[in-house]
Amino acid sequence: MKVVILAGGFGTRLREETKFLPKPMVTSGGRPILWHIMKHYSIHGHHDFIICLGYKGDLIRNYFLNYKLMNADFSVDLGSGKATSVKTSHDEADWKVLLVETGLTT
Repeated sequence: MKVVILAGGFGTRLREETKFLPKPMVTSGGRPILWHIMKHYSIHGHHDFIICLGYKGDLIRNYFLNYKLMNADFSVDLGSGKATSVKTSHDEADWKVLLVETGLTT
């Protein structure tokens, strides 16, 4: 079963935070609220997500595009710029995430 998460609002009640981040990316315990919601669903066996983007959706896209890199140990050869993954340290390898642009005002 796919889980659809609406992540496109302006987050006006959190204006001091959402001026720079979309509401789903505001952190709690070092992780975005969006991650906590997804983790809750994952614990109950749901690993296939559709995230509907809008306001500052590019920041949510970047989070997932860089997820593996930001949650892994790796070495870098500064001469060549080549990075080698040493260990991936996250339990979300079975998550499938479809990011869908739904428009700025949705």
